[in-house]
Formats: sequence, structure tokens, C-alpha cells
Amino acid sequence: MDTSSLYDLTPIAWLMAAGVLIALGPLVWVWRRNAGAGPARRLHALTVLTLFLTFDLTLFGAFTRLTDSGLGCPDWPGCYGNASPAGARHEIAMAQAAQPTGPVTHGKAWVEMVHRYLATGVGVLILTLAGATWIVRRRQRRAPPPSSDGGHPSHHATLSAWWPAFTLVWVCLQGAFGALTVTWKLFPAIVTLHLLGAVVLLALLCIQAVHYRQAAAQRLPTPVSPALRNGLVVTTVLLVLQIALGGWVSTNYAVLACTQFPTCQDSWWPAMNFAQGFEIWRHLGVTGEGQPLDFSALTAIHYAHRLMAYAVFVALGVLAWRLRRIDTLRPQAHWLAGLALLQLATGLGNVLLGWPLAAAVLHTGGAAALAVVLTWALCESRRDASVRTAHASDNAGGRNNNPRKATA
Repeated sequence: MDTSSLYDLTPIAWLMAAGVLIALGPLVWVWRRNAGAGPARRLHALTVLTLFLTFDLTLFGAFTRLTDSGLGCPDWPGCYGNASPAGARHEIAMAQAAQPTGPVTHGKAWVEMVHRYLATGVGVLILTLAGATWIVRRRQRRAPPPSSDGGHPSHHATLSAWWPAFTLVWVCLQGAFGALTVTWKLFPAIVTLHLLGAVVLLALLCIQAVHYRQAAAQRLPTPVSPALRNGLVVTTVLLVLQIALGGWVSTNYAVLACTQFPTCQDSWWPAMNFAQGFEIWRHLGVTGEGQPLDFSALTAIHYAHRLMAYAVFVALGVLAWRLRRIDTLRPQAHWLAGLALLQLATGLGNVLLGWPLAAAVLHTGGAAALAVVLTWALCESRRDASVRTAHASDNAGGRNNNPRKATA
């Protein structure tokens, strides 16, 4: 049998081994630190640690993209078929000699592969979290039901195994988009979806962390008015749209299309080609027909992100002001206000200082942190049913007291 035609699985095996080794340290730390705690507290600790490392991975992913290291190893999962850049020194040296400032250099190759190792380690942690939650959930089903006198009937319900299972599926999908990012040569739509996938992964882990904490403390989310709950949802939707626009700016290298603030190119409304700029399915730097993008298209991409930023900043400010009036949601209010100011500062820094690396990475991190805090606030709050019921009763009473209005 000719084995030369078979796919070499060695890089995948080494990548998985590196992920297991990276995950072992956090797993041992959580196990020893929470040895005497209940299952909900242990799962909460593991989820918070995984959330923290996933956030770090998101920052490192931004660093990888912003240093043009995304194609440091132009194949996947290895580097020129090797488990690390050390085994691909010859191929990297040849590519670097041909293009000294090109996408493939020894430094960029290591940045890209370290990102893959860290991503695999996070995947192993999420796999462990899913397995541990299923085991705990199975034991709870076999245990006697909690007593109704003084007990909390929602305590066991919050330990759902479906959230970590869905998170495991999502991280596998995220890994597939990471592979496509490389093999499709930084296709803008794929890179932007990869960024959004990272934000969704952070939100999924945040949901689990809050649920495990509520289960351990046997408490329910704080009831809030329907208006405040709707404000949380609307602000979250606006933020997701803004992150998508920000990813589109970054992946199309449109940050420096406007180097002034608040104007752009000495105009409040510069020449912009929105049709070309927001043609989604195309390769980097060209239109769908293969023609180079006009500068006006990059300007449209940048300016759309800037205009949306005004709306998001106002929404975050209003939401933070309203949340600070509720004791249990005051920490989220402070985080939202601080992160909104950080986004303003780093966004201005990117424009006025020529896109410095530190400001660009912090800008991505601030957006991801805002998504986590909004998810935290959504999970720690719920629509107050009594307000809705009272409102419905008032409406019904008003109709009964005004028969003309009822029959109109």
C-alpha cells in the first residue's frame, strides 16, 4: 500500500498534545484549590478560569492579526507540515528571503503557532468542562429531589449540561473558521466571522459561569423593569453590530482611511463607496470581480464604524446610569462605564496616532470585555413579571371602566 498519498496526521497529534499539556496546569490548579467545594462551585471556578484564558486567547488573536502573523504558517494545522516552526526552518527561511517583510517570517510563524497551541488548550478545557457538567448532572438526576420547605427548586435546574455541550460544538466550529482563515488567505468575511465567533464563545462561557454561581448560592437573577431589560437587549445587539463593523474595518485594513477626528479627510461626509466597501463575499483588497478596492470604499468602511460608535457609546452611558441604581447590578454598571471610556480612548488613539499596536489590541479587548459584561448583566437580571402583570391589570381595569374605549 502506498502510504505517501495518505494525509499526515502528525501535526494534528502534536497540536492536540500541546493543547493537553497547556490545559493540565489550569485543571490541576482548579482541582486543588476547590477540592472541598461543591460541584457547582468547582464548575464555576473552572468556567471562570476558562473564560479568562479564552479572553487572553482573543487578545492574542488580535495581536496575531495586527502583526500580520495570520499567514506566518500558510498551512493548517502545522507549519509547512511540521508540528512547529522549528521543523520548518528551511521553508520559512526561503519564504523570508523571497519577501523579507512578507507574511512568512520566523517570528510571525511562532506567533501564529503559539496562537494555535493556546486555542487547542482552551478547546481541551471546554471539553473537560462539558464532560464534568454531564457527570454532575447525571449524579443530580440520581439523587433525591430537593425538599420544597426552605429549598430552592431552581438550584438543580441551573446546572444544565446543554450550555457546555453547545459551547463545545461552538469551539469546534470556531476552530474550523480558524483553519479557513489561513487556508482562504485572510478572506475578510471569514476573519470577521472568526472574531464574532470568539465573542460568542466568551458570552457562552460567561452564561455558564453566572449560572453555576447562582446554583452554588441558590439564588435567582434580580428582577428589573421591562424597560431596563429591553435596554440591555438593545444595547447588546448594537454592540454586536459594532464589533462586526470593527472586525470589518480591521480585516480590510481601513483604520487609517480617516486620520482625523471628528472630521474625516477634512470633511464631515467624505467621498464614500458603500456598495464596494460592504461587498461581503470577496478577497482581501479587491472587489468581487477582482478589481482593486477604491479608497472611497475603505473610507465608507471606516466611517460606518465611527457613526455606529456614537450610538453605542450613548447607549452604554444610559444603560450604565440606569444599572447603577440597582445594588446587585452596580458592578456591571461601573464596568460598562469604564470600558466605554477605554473604547473611546483607544479608538481615538488608533485614528490620531497611526494605529499603534497596543491601542489596537486594547480596542479589541475592550469590545470583547463589553460583550462579557453585557452578558453578565443579562444573566444576572430578569424581566419583573409583577410589573408586567400589574401593567396588564391596569390596562384591563381601564378597559372595564371605559366601555366606549373597549368597544372602539
